Amino acid sequence: MELSQKRQFKDALYEQFARISRALANPHRLELLDLLTQGERTVEDLANETALSIANASQHLQTLRAAQLVSVRREGLYAYYRLANASVQALWLSLRQVGESQLADVQAVVQHFLADRSQYQSISISDLYQRIEQQDVVLLDVRPSNEFAVAHLPQARSIPITELSQRLAELAPDQPIVAYCRGPYCLFADEAVATLSQRGFEVYRLDGGIVEWQAHGFALAQETAK
Repeated sequence: MELSQKRQFKDALYEQFARISRALANPHRLELLDLLTQGERTVEDLANETALSIANASQHLQTLRAAQLVSVRREGLYAYYRLANASVQALWLSLRQVGESQLADVQAVVQHFLADRSQYQSISISDLYQRIEQQDVVLLDVRPSNEFAVAHLPQARSIPITELSQRLAELAPDQPIVAYCRGPYCLFADEAVATLSQRGFEVYRLDGGIVEWQAHGFALAQETAK
């Protein structure tokens, strides 16, 4: 291969890789990917979750699709998006971990907005796995029920955060509870821990969600196939 051909090869190759980085270089698109780790969603659902207009959310999703990071299926009038494959989930998790380790501003943002989190107890995924094996904890999934149906932690029960206050009677007051949601930056679990603590429950917030659980090599449970 001639020197000029080698240069053309390298330029063409890295241009393809750059398609991925360009697609990721937007905070809204990163949030969309994060939401899609929980299962497929309609454009309307994603727009509502991210406070974007439907047109804007659709445009961001089309950019992600052009980079082969998400796929879409259509059912009637609705378009359902999902991550293209497991490697995209791993890519998002790796990107987040690099940001956490390299950018002090990430932790500064967390401390600024989630200062109240420090007053509550938390539990690691490894410790939770052991307690599930011992069957001495109630595991509470406080995400929306449709996300629970797609995939959840083993032995978890679904009580969405919007229903928790009305369903406290379903929880035994003498059993420790672990609440989890979409991941370390999801606030549903924080709200659940605050609510349950105020009612006298022994409660812990899980340091992670289904993505982090999988990253530890643990299997998920499912109610329905998507």
